[in-house]
Amino acid sequence: MADKLPETLGPLLREARSRLAVAAANDPALDARLIVEHFSGTSRTQAIADPERKVEAAALAAIDAALRRRAGGEPVHRILGYREFYGLRLSLSPETLEPRPDTETLVEAALPFVEAIAAREGECRILDLGTGTGAIALALLSVAPAAIATGVDIAAGALATATRNARQLGLGGRFTALQSDWFEKVSGRYHVIAANPPYIRSQDIGNLQDEVRDFDPRLALDGGADGLAPYRIIAAEAARFLEAEGRIAVEIGHTQRNQVSEIFRAAGYAAAGVFGDLGGNDRVLVFQQGKP
Repeated sequence: MADKLPETLGPLLREARSRLAVAAANDPALDARLIVEHFSGTSRTQAIADPERKVEAAALAAIDAALRRRAGGEPVHRILGYREFYGLRLSLSPETLEPRPDTETLVEAALPFVEAIAAREGECRILDLGTGTGAIALALLSVAPAAIATGVDIAAGALATATRNARQLGLGGRFTALQSDWFEKVSGRYHVIAANPPYIRSQDIGNLQDEVRDFDPRLALDGGADGLAPYRIIAAEAARFLEAEGRIAVEIGHTQRNQVSEIFRAAGYAAAGVFGDLGGNDRVLVFQQGKP
């Protein structure tokens, strides 16, 4: 990694890709492009149309440092400091999970209900448990102008990041951050309670991909001995905060559908939907309060 980087855009991209390929990055071409474009302020179009474009020394130094971090295993979006989710650019921080495309399934699952409630009642109140970057809440707010959301997290750093994301997206007026251990500090009632809770079994954390295990916060991954502890808390306590016709939408691990469904059924909830992710796995379950 001691070789000096080329000073023009086309050769720079090729060298960046080569370095990451040698380091066995998952997608060296994409990661190289993201890093070079971000730190040089260039675009893919410019790289094609003007491959001899000079890149400033300060940008080359930043690119070199970023390539070293990526070669060391750090995820590319952690290096860039942001990730796209549901068409939104969300800043990341050490205390936030990196939002991933599968979680967009939860947004899609909840959105029709959010829009229906907003149309009928003039607003829809959303509670996003374990909000992290604010991804779920902010995605829903971005497409449902009458929705308001409270993002709950136990980590102050995550809430600061979510608040910053809301402000940068022009959604700050409809997003409230609340530091709380699940429902501990929550008040009021909500039409939708959404959560992408930690659902990895404690003993399985060490087997996760390096990029997840070493860079996502353990607090956002560890679901207890059987990976189901957060679902038990939500099922047991949500009723006090859910409107009578409200919905609970939770992301699950792809093998957890039956177990999570049983936890909510035992707590008096009825199934209201099962949604698959991009890979066809069960990813989101929706529940409503059961009929008496």
